[in-house]
Amino acid sequence: MTANSGGFIHANGIDIHYVQAGQGMPLILLHGGLVSTNPIWAPTPVSYAGHMETLARRYRVIAPDTRGCGRTVHDGGTVTFDQLADDVLALTDALDLDQPLIAGFSEGGITKAIVNDAGYDAFDPQAPSAAMMRQMLGGSPAATEADPAAFAQMMTRDEQMRPMFELLKADQDGGQGDGHWAEYLRLAFPRTTQPPGYTFEDLGKITAPALILVGDRDDYCTLEDGITAYRQLTHGEIAVLPGTGHVITAAKIELALDFFGRRRHAS
Repeated sequence: MTANSGGFIHANGIDIHYVQAGQGMPLILLHGGLVSTNPIWAPTPVSYAGHMETLARRYRVIAPDTRGCGRTVHDGGTVTFDQLADDVLALTDALDLDQPLIAGFSEGGITKAIVNDAGYDAFDPQAPSAAMMRQMLGGSPAATEADPAAFAQMMTRDEQMRPMFELLKADQDGGQGDGHWAEYLRLAFPRTTQPPGYTFEDLGKITAPALILVGDRDDYCTLEDGITAYRQLTHGEIAVLPGTGHVITAAKIELALDFFGRRRHAS
């Protein structure tokens, strides 16, 4: 296998774009919202792209773009978390992966992950994240649909957020054509602002060992929700990262690698 390869594979009715690197046991990485697997995200703290090399030293890393995001084209209709989970299962079958490890950040953690990094807030109907996403994507805590113009105005007037907006446009438009960034917001709005249809109690159905990663300064996924998620797991672990917000850090990556290593030796 080459150091960096990938392409497209037909699974669950769509052509899923993915990148991969490394050799050995497969590790699927599920990216968060607003980003993709595009390496232009590597300098930011909200993407796995900057950690691919570290992870690929030990695993065959496969990182897909979710449907409607990056270079994976959606085939129409609302995109649900159930559908995204089915995409992961279909990708696993199409690539003939045998019991792959799965790590997900934020939206990727909600979708399907045994290392869940900041992707458990959706299980709490009282979590602040839904209103925060309505404000961000729709321009108001009471918004019922995405408002790309309001989103663009919010992002461009904030000096810290403006570079993220430029990356979002370059990524999404580069993958699927001019203006796709706005369509991506419309596709993302329903699933990120409404309950996914399952709760913390459903985590008790997970029989595999699982790890919850919690940043104690995460505005979206609170420490309290992380603890609640952990307590539902049959074979769960939790790691609390001090002074850490809604970001992927080198410390989180090392904790995930340690967890996967111990899981391999125990199996």
